[in-house]
Amino acid sequence: MTTTESHTVQAPTGSSFPPGFAWGAATAAYQIEGAVAEGGRTPSIWDTFSHTPGKVLDGDTGDTAVDHYHRFREDVRLMAELGLTSYRFSLSWPRIQPTGRGPAVERGLDFYRALVDELLDHGITPVATLYHWDLPQHLEDLGGWPARDTAARFADYAALAAEALGDRVGIWTTLNEPWCSAFLGYGSGVHAPGRTDPADALRAAHHLNLGHGLAVGALRSALPSSARTAISLNLHQIRPLTTDPADREAARRIDAVGNRVFTGPILGGAYPEDLLADTAHLVDWDSLVQPGDPAEISRPIDLLGINYYTPTVVSSAENAKDLPRHDGHGASEASPWPGAEDVAFHLAPGERTAMGWPIDPSGLTDLLLDVHRAHPGLPMLVTENGAAFEDAVGPDGAVDDPERISYLHGHLAAVARAVEAGADVRGYYLWSLMDNFEWAYGYGKRFGAVHIDYRTLARTPKASARWYAEVIRRGGLPQSPEL
Repeated sequence: MTTTESHTVQAPTGSSFPPGFAWGAATAAYQIEGAVAEGGRTPSIWDTFSHTPGKVLDGDTGDTAVDHYHRFREDVRLMAELGLTSYRFSLSWPRIQPTGRGPAVERGLDFYRALVDELLDHGITPVATLYHWDLPQHLEDLGGWPARDTAARFADYAALAAEALGDRVGIWTTLNEPWCSAFLGYGSGVHAPGRTDPADALRAAHHLNLGHGLAVGALRSALPSSARTAISLNLHQIRPLTTDPADREAARRIDAVGNRVFTGPILGGAYPEDLLADTAHLVDWDSLVQPGDPAEISRPIDLLGINYYTPTVVSSAENAKDLPRHDGHGASEASPWPGAEDVAFHLAPGERTAMGWPIDPSGLTDLLLDVHRAHPGLPMLVTENGAAFEDAVGPDGAVDDPERISYLHGHLAAVARAVEAGADVRGYYLWSLMDNFEWAYGYGKRFGAVHIDYRTLARTPKASARWYAEVIRRGGLPQSPEL
């Protein structure tokens, strides 16, 4: 999504969130579960990647993570104490279907049955994500997402999960951030499986789209009519550095391969012509997209998940001379932007998180309104939003994180402004419920509202968790971050 303007985000006056608004938090299986060899689970691509020297900071792995597999009841009690009305979690594909083929492992399903029952017992609505990047290693060995068969295998897995949990779970998300799966996993290689082939990245994007559509069909066949389907996209809120036509062209190219490669076929039934032209030298789209694929991919969904952290500022290479730049997602010599490798990325001015990401809530307002205008009538959820900061435990055992409180206040106000302007936003999911394995950053970055002592695995709600709990209790924001 591109924009040339930004908005100043002000706190809403009173409660600007619709009735029934979902107040949630989100996690992902590999980042929190641990127990990687229990209950029949086999390795995923992230197990392999994290155990490969040099791929993850400090050699960290998700082998134990925060041991949610054994501590989920404690974690659900924490959610209830915070007043969460909804919890977005992901299912581990290799825990349910270890090789990505064949019948489900009941022990794997039993873990999720118990988790969902615990959530329901505490009045918390479960939102299940089928895929948050943990492809069974067996399927990667057979070609991974660049192979068309993986999309069919994903639909089979979706059917198994829906048949087992469809009586308990009413909202199903197919994929989380397929852009990262395709372009960081197979393009720049900074995420699992660590491959660096721009053509494979584009093939992976198409097969992720196809897998999504096939999974929606499988879900619809197995779930009650009241169930809702969704996908969560990390749409890039793209801003050209200047109004120079060359910078606007750079923004167009990144919008094509960063956003419309997914929204085009999923919401519009076709890949955008400019994307096809930009990448024609890399893949033969006529043979990649087979007859029937567009209709399969564009099966209607009930909700669109939006993940947002920071805007994306770009320029032409010529206009970037002598200006500070960054690489646009991950330190790698290979680009995650096939067809736009020469576009320059810039950090917006202002305060930044511990990830180095500029803090700009106006980008979230812009993004939600852009989607609302492009796809009127499609309800949205903010399925991820949050920030990492250098949190520390004080002498009294408390964790004060005023920067995160300020970040959350600003971004919740941004959601409220979008709602006031007409965007149909149904819920907000804080990333993340608790500190966890932050992918290639290992345990070096803390996004959680709940602090984890990685030595003892003790859980300590941070000041931001208590602040969020009070916002939930009120059903709206105070005028300033101070309650």
